[in-house]
Amino acid sequence: MDNCIFCKIAARQIPAEVVFEDDEVLAFKDINPAAPVHLLVIPKQHIDTLSDATDAHTALLGKMLALAPKLALEHGIAVTTAADGKRGGGYKTLINSGPNGGQEVYHLHLHVYGGPRPWRGLGT
Repeated sequence: MDNCIFCKIAARQIPAEVVFEDDEVLAFKDINPAAPVHLLVIPKQHIDTLSDATDAHTALLGKMLALAPKLALEHGIAVTTAADGKRGGGYKTLINSGPNGGQEVYHLHLHVYGGPRPWRGLGT
């Protein structure tokens, strides 16, 4: 898409702080973070919204979601388990879809948020 900012980031026409890349997906730091760690995972292929994904995108969507815990671990926000079995740490994943879903950039993207709370505007 000619005017899609995420397509331009994927094509390296606009700089971004990339934290992961392969042939299908790109992950980078959000320029307006809503949490201490705020990453975006995008498919390199332009898909407007999650509602526009088809059965042909199933593996790609799975890849994006499976990347989230790996990125969380690398960025110090993974779920942890203490010796006493109590859980700590953690992160949130979010995909906004459409105007009423809060989507601002019409290129499918997965947010990965984490770090000490509270985070602005992300609810519980």
